[in-house]
Amino acid sequence: MMKAALRSLAALAILGPAAEAAFACTRCVYLGPDRGVIVARSFDWRDDPRTNLYTLPRGAKRNGAAGPDSLTWTSKYGSVVATMYEAATVDGMNEKGLVANVLYLAESDYGKPDGSKPTLSISLWTQYVLDQFETVAEAVEALRREPFRIVAPTLPNGSPATGHLAITDPSGDTAVFEYVGGVLKIHHGRQYQVMTNSPTFDRQLAINAYWDQVGGDFMLPGTIRAADRFVRASYFIKAIPPISDESRAVATMFSVIRSVSVPLGITTPGEPNIASTLWRTVHDAKDRTLYFDSASSPTVFWVKLSELDLAAGSPVKKLTLSDGTTYNGDASASFRESEPFTFLPAKVD
Repeated sequence: MMKAALRSLAALAILGPAAEAAFACTRCVYLGPDRGVIVARSFDWRDDPRTNLYTLPRGAKRNGAAGPDSLTWTSKYGSVVATMYEAATVDGMNEKGLVANVLYLAESDYGKPDGSKPTLSISLWTQYVLDQFETVAEAVEALRREPFRIVAPTLPNGSPATGHLAITDPSGDTAVFEYVGGVLKIHHGRQYQVMTNSPTFDRQLAINAYWDQVGGDFMLPGTIRAADRFVRASYFIKAIPPISDESRAVATMFSVIRSVSVPLGITTPGEPNIASTLWRTVHDAKDRTLYFDSASSPTVFWVKLSELDLAAGSPVKKLTLSDGTTYNGDASASFRESEPFTFLPAKVD
């Protein structure tokens, strides 16, 4: 008992003060046989983010919503995305099977625009990647040149819009993008299968390596803090046996992401940044299918990108979730034509 307590204290010492400010999102990737790639994430927040799903066809012209020097582009690929406050893309998959998820990171520092590069509101960061890239390698090659400066506005609930981005393609290749001290850090490789929140990704890897040595089958950290969820999710992902059946693999990933979710109603006095899981997604990159699981609904539904009209010139369509509507099974045909949502603009000082 004493040794276990000392080990826990050692892990917290590695964490440092950043552990006090972690939204509780978790992301993990399963690399199965027969080229199966399943990406699961939980979305945890302290108030209603009014999430809805949208289909965004290719050929859309976009603006970076960050002042007169905003980046502009035309989307190469259509996508299905989950929104936050009807103002940002936080989760999604494009028609090539590239999956992108943004998670909260308190330590994010994007630097200040100096006029040398176009600007991009963080509300469009995920969407830009889904619009422009087919593979992780292609995205890494382009983004490491830092073709824009991210500007992070305040969210409608008063929280800072600070996050890090993870992407995975149907080959299982993965990359994590973080801005620390104004510098872009990229972790690129199939081995980066788990991401949570604070501290920064390099420190999360160090904490996980520590628990690999002292924990394993006999002991895992059990709190809802980001570092503990990182360790547990990493352990479960490694423990999953090879699964050839796609539906079984999806079900297994749901069990993993639920095991590291935060139950509804749980709050931590003095630490308002730790929040309940509100919804979960599981993306089958090989089958181009998004599964959605609301924590307040007893049903899971899915959307097959092959059933969506993502051709240039097609209308934007919306699957409304924020009004409490529930779906069961294949909801691909339930999207309705809609006006595009407006990305949250960022003011450049």
